[in-house]
Amino acid sequence: MVFLSTLLTHVAGGSSGREGTAVQMGGAIADQFTAIFKINTAERKTILIIGISSGFAAVFGTPLAGAIFAIEILSIKKIKINQVFASFFVAYIAHYSCLAWQVKHTLYSIPTIPAISVTTSLWAIVAGVIFGLTAFAFTSTGKLFENIFNKINFAPLRPFIGGIIIALFIIVFNSTKYIGLGIPTIQDAFINNAGQFDFAIKLILTSFTLSAGFKGGEVTPLFFIGATLGNLLIWFIPLPMALLAGMGFVAVFSGATNCAIASIVLGIELFGIQAGVYVGIASVAAYFTSGPNGIYSAQLKVGAKYAAYNLFKKITKL
Repeated sequence: MVFLSTLLTHVAGGSSGREGTAVQMGGAIADQFTAIFKINTAERKTILIIGISSGFAAVFGTPLAGAIFAIEILSIKKIKINQVFASFFVAYIAHYSCLAWQVKHTLYSIPTIPAISVTTSLWAIVAGVIFGLTAFAFTSTGKLFENIFNKINFAPLRPFIGGIIIALFIIVFNSTKYIGLGIPTIQDAFINNAGQFDFAIKLILTSFTLSAGFKGGEVTPLFFIGATLGNLLIWFIPLPMALLAGMGFVAVFSGATNCAIASIVLGIELFGIQAGVYVGIASVAAYFTSGPNGIYSAQLKVGAKYAAYNLFKKITKL
C-alpha cells in the first residue's frame, strides 16, 4: 500500500501532480483489498486508514498530518490503538520512501511572523471566521450544483455537460489559471497580490466540476481557495501577506473537511511552529464556523463542533 501511494506520487511528478486525487486513490486502492482477502469491517477500516495516511503523507510530505488526517476523517472516537499505530507507521514509511525516490514536494515560505499578542490573535480569529464561511460556501455551492445535475436522469450525461461548460469557460476567458491544481497560483499568493476574484472563481469551478461527476482532487483546490483569499485579507487585516495566505491555505481545508487537528499539524509541518500558532487559531475558528456539513458526506458527525451545534439547537428551541 505504501509502495503504491509512493508510486502514484512519483508517476504524478511529485506534489506538483494530482495531489488530492492521489490521497483518494490511496484510500480507494486500499479498499480493494477488502474484497480480495475477504476481511471484516474493523479490518477494512484499518486498511482505509493506512491507505489515506500513506497517500496524504506521500503527496504532501507531511507524515504527521497525514496520519492524523486518516484517523480524524474516519471518526477519532472509534479508532483503536492498533489503527493509530498503523496510521503513523505507514505515513512515515510512505514519506521516507518518497524522499528516497527523490520526489519533490511543493515548498511554501512565510518569512515574517509577528509576535503573538491579544491583538494579533483576535485578527487571526477574524480571518478564521472568514475562512470558515468560505468553506461553508464551498460545501453549499457543491450541494446546489449537485441538486441541479441530479435532475439529469442519465448519469453519464452529467460529466459530459459539465465538461462542455468548463471547456467553454476556458475558451471564453482564454485562461487555464483556474483549472487543475493551480500550484503556481498558490505559491504566488505567498509573494504577490492575488486577483480579487481568484478564490471565488476557483471555488465555483471546483464545486461545479465535482458535482458534475468528476470526483477527486478537491484538497489542493481548497488550498488554492484559502491561499488566494488569505492574500486578499491583507487589505484590512494587519498581518503579513504570506502569513495570511498560509492561514487561509490550511483553515479553509480545516473547515471543509472538519479535520481541525490534522489541519493544525499540517500548518506546523509546512510553515513551522511560529506560523503554526496563527494557523491553529484560524483553523479552529474556521472549523466552528463552516457549518454542520463537510466535503465528505460519509464522515461521522462527532466531536466538539457538532456538540456545540447540537447545544445551540437545544438553546434556540427553549
